[in-house]
Amino acid sequence: MRLLVAAALLWGVGVSAAVWWALQHEVDELLDETLRASAQVLAELLDAADSAPLPLPLQRAAAVFKGGEEHFAWQIVGARRVLMRSMRAPEEPLLPLALPGFADATGGWRVYVQPLNGGTRMLLVAQTREERREAAAELAIAAVGSALLIAVVSVWWLRRRVRRELRPLELLPDALARYEPLPPVVPLADATRRELQPVHAAIVALGERLARRVANERAFSAHAAHALRTPLAGIEMQLAVAEREAPPALQPRLARAREANARLTRVVTALLALFRSGAEPQPQPIVLPSWLPQLPHEPLVLEIEAPLPLLADADLLAAALINLLDNALRHDAGTLRIRLHRVDGWQHLWLHDDGTGISPARRAALARALAEQAYEGQMGLGLMLADLVARAHGGTLTLPVVEKGFALELRLPLPLPASTPGSSA
Repeated sequence: MRLLVAAALLWGVGVSAAVWWALQHEVDELLDETLRASAQVLAELLDAADSAPLPLPLQRAAAVFKGGEEHFAWQIVGARRVLMRSMRAPEEPLLPLALPGFADATGGWRVYVQPLNGGTRMLLVAQTREERREAAAELAIAAVGSALLIAVVSVWWLRRRVRRELRPLELLPDALARYEPLPPVVPLADATRRELQPVHAAIVALGERLARRVANERAFSAHAAHALRTPLAGIEMQLAVAEREAPPALQPRLARAREANARLTRVVTALLALFRSGAEPQPQPIVLPSWLPQLPHEPLVLEIEAPLPLLADADLLAAALINLLDNALRHDAGTLRIRLHRVDGWQHLWLHDDGTGISPARRAALARALAEQAYEGQMGLGLMLADLVARAHGGTLTLPVVEKGFALELRLPLPLPASTPGSSA
């Protein structure tokens, strides 16, 4: 747009300069022709006046020429002296040597010399240079103004036209932001310009390829996790039997093996939930005081304050909370406080442990990573999974500032009543 405006203005200035230069020559030629025609007319009038009385129209024309105009003058010169002149003409001859044709005289006059009576007398018709400059300036200003006006109008029109043509490109980012190739699918808006149709087709094809790849990865991970769940459950059963029947000396080792197996089971459960986090959650009423203690948390003490059920996907929430409980244990927490309350259609689930916590700088870095979904290298599986679960519900995960320990808040929207049939709050 800037290049277009600059080109239009430079074109206007260039055309104006060319017009100015051409007008200087054209005006001089035009005014010279006017001088010559005036001299010829005046010469005929004077010759006619010498031979016979003039008719009334010619007398009036001669009177005009005799009186002269402000910027014109004439002289009749013979024997190097002025025989007759107009009021504006000087008393001395305009030219010391009057030869037929055009000449420039002192005092800023442009003179045309016309012989009279066979050349015994000379008629000098003159025009001031000032008048010529004024005429040229008026014409040039009019031409330059017209050229610049055309340039300005062209810039205005081109600007509107270009903006109109680029409007689909301005709307494309919004359309891409709404486009979702994964279920639930939100199609990309149709291209409104023929030139954008290849781009539109390429973006849709890219979205379809990404959707197929994500679906394949989810299917593989889900099958792998399910395939691991059954042997892990069998290992847990065998370890429990072995621990019960083993001698006391082996029981601590078997207990550690069971703990490691339980941790691996939680990781597999988290993986299942992780690859479900992009799917549509199935909210249901969860009574936290009776549901939370069923999750592995020993020796962590749970203090639960939840007068109302939490409406959320139980599988996704369990996977997130299992890893968060494990994080609290690994940070030397002894007590975990859980509070639930509702405000303006939102459910706020607050978790606060009394562990070692993290530094303010680390909390700020984690908050930035959560806001940007920059999980890799920034946080563990627990926080990443909790954030994905919150986003799958249409909510957010925040890290409130607390004096001791570590706290986080899951902010989940209340689902529509139709999506939770049979639930009661």
